[in-house]
Amino acid sequence: MELINNIAKAHGCVSVFGRVGERTREGNDLYIEMKEFRVINEQNIEKSKVALVYG
Repeated sequence: MELINNIAKAHGCVSVFGRVGERTREGNDLYIEMKEFRVINEQNIEKSKVALVYG
């Protein structure tokens, strides 16, 4: 998570994670962890550095 966060901050980019068949619990765990590390900013979503796509 630290690597993802550091790359996004250093390069001003957005990371996109896409998974097909991802289990709900694992996807939720990833989402919560990204919120804790402030990769996802729920108060100002435009400042988030990642997009999660599950199908």
